[in-house]
Amino acid sequence: MKFQKEMLTLYAVTDRTWLNGRTLAEVVEQVIAGGATMVQLREKGKSEAEILQSAREIQPICRKYGVPFIVNDSIELARRVGADGVHLGQSDVPEGDVRKLAQGLILGLSANTVKSAQRAAALGADYLGVGAVFGTTTKHDARHLSPERLREITAAVDVPVVAIGGIHADNILQLSGCGMQGAAVVSALFAQDDPQDAARRLRALAEQMKQEGTR
Repeated sequence: MKFQKEMLTLYAVTDRTWLNGRTLAEVVEQVIAGGATMVQLREKGKSEAEILQSAREIQPICRKYGVPFIVNDSIELARRVGADGVHLGQSDVPEGDVRKLAQGLILGLSANTVKSAQRAAALGADYLGVGAVFGTTTKHDARHLSPERLREITAAVDVPVVAIGGIHADNILQLSGCGMQGAAVVSALFAQDDPQDAARRLRALAEQMKQEGTR
């Protein structure tokens, strides 16, 4: 699948914490139906077998809707399940030519400073995930990035940037004017009683955020 920056508009990042009896596949389909434009399988603390099983359940749903399916942390796992791409944190980037290793995959890399963003861009990333932009429950050691710092990062690279970290319907518009191509969202989708409606609202707000940023 060829990467396009519009895929980042509403980037759903999975989390099993709040499923409450629902399956991950069910919630993923709901958030896609509501407007998610990309899905990342993020299974921290799970075994390789568990991750593979989840990937095999979710990948067909993403394919059905034409939404890119991204696997977190592992190029090898992304290839094994036929994912469209891989997202790597700064500590997960392998030695060697990561762009060559991820050939044929959408490659996302994390960054939280101008220097790390420039390094990620130089490595050949298709997009950067930058954060945490607000407080987050998924990464307790994540640093909060101010709007000024976000603008510095997006101005320093030509690679599309998606914001992540504590983003929800009440704060997403605070990212307007920061150069973001979209928002990556976890609990504001997966912790909701109605994930489809939550995705619908967030998609509209993400589009508004991008439009206001170009005025």
